[in-house]
Amino acid sequence: QVQLVESGGGLVHTGGSLRLSCAASGSIVNVNAVGWYRQTPGKQRELVAGINSIGRTNYADFVEGRFTISRDNAKNTVYLQMDSLKPEDTAVYYCNADLTTWGFLRRDYWGQGTQVTVSS
Repeated sequence: QVQLVESGGGLVHTGGSLRLSCAASGSIVNVNAVGWYRQTPGKQRELVAGINSIGRTNYADFVEGRFTISRDNAKNTVYLQMDSLKPEDTAVYYCNADLTTWGFLRRDYWGQGTQVTVSS
């Protein structure tokens, strides 16, 4: 069984920082590309940042250099360091991972989400 678990969300003031983690566990052969997404009520889920299997990264325009995505392949974990947070960053943040599992099956998995709230 494969699990994708996010953690690290919480409540911070404007200008504060949080580090989100996305840990994959189970019968995993390889963690391929991973993306962090966010969603607010009534809006579509949107991509925040992504990292591929060789560490190449991409960011949404609204990140504006404030967030950094990274990965620790030994721990099957991807991080999202979020600095200079703004109230408009308030959302549920989800991790999506392209995983290869035993039997060389490959598909996308979603985590359960972690709430980030930035107070003004």
